[in-house]
Amino acid sequence: MSSETLNTTDAPVLFEERASSNGRCIGIATLNAPKTLNGLSLEMTRLLDAQLHAWESDAAIALVVLQGAGEKAFCAGGDLHGLYRSMLDYRASGSHDIRDNAYASNFFAVEYRLDYHIHTYPKPVLCWGHGIVMGGGIGLMAGASHRVVTERSKLAFPEITIGLYPDVGGSWLLNRVPDRAGLFLALTGAPLNAGDAIHAGLADWSVLEEQRKAVLDALLDMPWSDDAATSHTQLSGLLKQHASTPGDGPLQRYRALVAQVCTHEALELIAASVANIEQYDPWLETAKQTLATGAPSSARLAFELQRRTASMSLANVFRLEYLVSLQCAAYGDFAEGIRALLIDKDRQPRWRPGALAEASHAWVDEFFLAPWLDSEHPLVNLGNDVDARR
Repeated sequence: MSSETLNTTDAPVLFEERASSNGRCIGIATLNAPKTLNGLSLEMTRLLDAQLHAWESDAAIALVVLQGAGEKAFCAGGDLHGLYRSMLDYRASGSHDIRDNAYASNFFAVEYRLDYHIHTYPKPVLCWGHGIVMGGGIGLMAGASHRVVTERSKLAFPEITIGLYPDVGGSWLLNRVPDRAGLFLALTGAPLNAGDAIHAGLADWSVLEEQRKAVLDALLDMPWSDDAATSHTQLSGLLKQHASTPGDGPLQRYRALVAQVCTHEALELIAASVANIEQYDPWLETAKQTLATGAPSSARLAFELQRRTASMSLANVFRLEYLVSLQCAAYGDFAEGIRALLIDKDRQPRWRPGALAEASHAWVDEFFLAPWLDSEHPLVNLGNDVDARR
């Protein structure tokens, strides 16, 4: 068994190639920023995308593993501090062209291309989603062909607390959660454990964290095929041998209730139904509180995006989210949400609009006005979904 490390141990992403029993190799990418819960920076996305392209064209690589360093998180989100600084600079410039925020334009473009690349990757991708998986972490994990959660996994879409919305393809992912529960998750930021993540279609296998080394060792004992489809089957069989059965989480326990409150067609009625939930449970209470104190703009954007993207291809969802994300960086509550949570840490955001009734259809339409023609979209060459796995 041989191993080749492709970078120094202080790099933001560690890359390694390990030879299996028949000489085919496993490419292992480890997010290496445990002090920030492996928060995804622009540099990290560029490094990951470049290496994935290299491994894709390398016939010796049979499959890829994505994991995070440390015990707390696979990836807790994106580079909010860098985005915050770029939003302040953009707003101080007086520009009214959302493309003039160069950092945000690059960050979202590179991140969304990387996420789409994983969704359409021709070789098996095993993502080990241990610990916290939110925001940019969801984007990385969602498209992997084999998504593992553990007994300590916590998946969530908490963007309503920072004035954003579930991006990184979240509009596409949440539309596919059973019983319209994806809308509930977007509006409340409710966390999912391993069982709920699998139920929601955001994960495939539950494996105890203590089994990670055994799984990685088993990968090296497999006689991997030259055929990607066969390798997919081999990897599924291996994970099945190590998988455990997670218990039902609160999303499953309250499945009927969540479906009932989300049955309305108007966002205002859904929000009122959530607020009026009488059944007591800490998970439900936190969900109610998060919606009540979160950004009304985020609630409207999440609702509107799920409505508008219901029949869209994955590539077109990423294109639409790119536009809306730049609008949020230019004019929305995104900067204020980061200020209150991470900069001043007063946890007293001053949302504008301050109430859901003010986040009207006319107000939200402004976020969908593009400054470019369709043929000039920065993600015009993203793809046509012919190889998307889901």
